[in-house]
Amino acid sequence: MLSRRKMMTASAAGFATILGAGNSKANAFLTNLPMKAPSIQRPFRIGVSTYSFWHFKGKPVPIMECIEQAAAMGFDGVEILHVHMEKDAEAQGKKVNSALFGEIKQKAFSLGLPLMGLSTHQGFVSPDVEVRQRNFDHTAKCLQIAHELGIPTIRVNTGRWGTIKSFDDLMANKGREPISEGRTLDEGFGWVIESFQKLIPTAEKLGVVMGLENHWGLGREASGVLRVINALKSPWLKATLDTGNFLEDAPAQMKALAPQAVLVQAKTYFGGGEWYTLETDHTNVASILREAGYKGWISLEMEGKEDPMTAIPKSLDLLRKSYA
Repeated sequence: MLSRRKMMTASAAGFATILGAGNSKANAFLTNLPMKAPSIQRPFRIGVSTYSFWHFKGKPVPIMECIEQAAAMGFDGVEILHVHMEKDAEAQGKKVNSALFGEIKQKAFSLGLPLMGLSTHQGFVSPDVEVRQRNFDHTAKCLQIAHELGIPTIRVNTGRWGTIKSFDDLMANKGREPISEGRTLDEGFGWVIESFQKLIPTAEKLGVVMGLENHWGLGREASGVLRVINALKSPWLKATLDTGNFLEDAPAQMKALAPQAVLVQAKTYFGGGEWYTLETDHTNVASILREAGYKGWISLEMEGKEDPMTAIPKSLDLLRKSYA
């Protein structure tokens, strides 16, 4: 009887003979094996931000309800607005902790919806070291929250000078504001770059990519967002591209930012925008993204005044057709 070792040796030798240079059939078979899968263009996956259900006015729509409605409406995933989650927990007398994260994950999983983004609020444009540290700590906490929720990316901001106190007034001024007296633009970018440089090791450790959004302040334009990203050259700091926050030369600015995008927030304005209304050609946006090689998520931010229960489904229909 052959030993196990002899049987293995014989089998290996036999296989080598079959695949030998003299075996034309085997060689033909190996030659015809596909080396890589064919490139197939697939529709973008469409998620929805919980911001679409609640615009910071009145009692927050419960996060669980947002997830349920997202599934019922036919979305592919959900992006959570961090301050929305905080306000909802406060309204229900709950704490934002691991127990709550477990409930959210269980609900989303049971409905077949990935949690694909966490949108945060913070900023580093301040000469005050303590102010920057508080915002650093908050961002690090949000990275940890995203990690616990299984979310791969968080939206982050540069921050702004704060010389226009009211956000409504800032929007009326198209997101522009004066630099703080005695300060320079280079100083502002220096604070932002230094802060994100310190956050990158945490993002890498937790496996969560920071997506710097074109979101007013120093990130109002693509050039500002790219200045920060290019200074650090890290795979853990990329861009969140918001279709509704470029108020001049939007297509050109989206083309500039798209190669760095890890998430796209697509705005709609049914019922008129809360602050302004843009006529965005989302089909053109989809072309820009494909040209840049973007294959990630499209996250709806419905920022119109119409009832979310009618405006969000209409928005999904628009995005499905545009990003197919």
